[in-house]
Amino acid sequence: MFKQFTENLSGAQAYLLFSLGIFLVFFIVVTVMLFRLRKQHVDHMRDLPLHDGNGETFNTRNL
Repeated sequence: MFKQFTENLSGAQAYLLFSLGIFLVFFIVVTVMLFRLRKQHVDHMRDLPLHDGNGETFNTRNL
């Protein structure tokens, strides 16, 4: 099936297929990493903007 595509490749088409392959590999790796994230890490990163330097959390309801 893929033999038809690789037999008639010119220089520009090879670059296009190579860049598509890199994009697909990157997208798959990022998706796998996203599903493997721990919930504690996500909660920690979500709360970072609400912390000051002393370890206290700002109360956004009273602002």
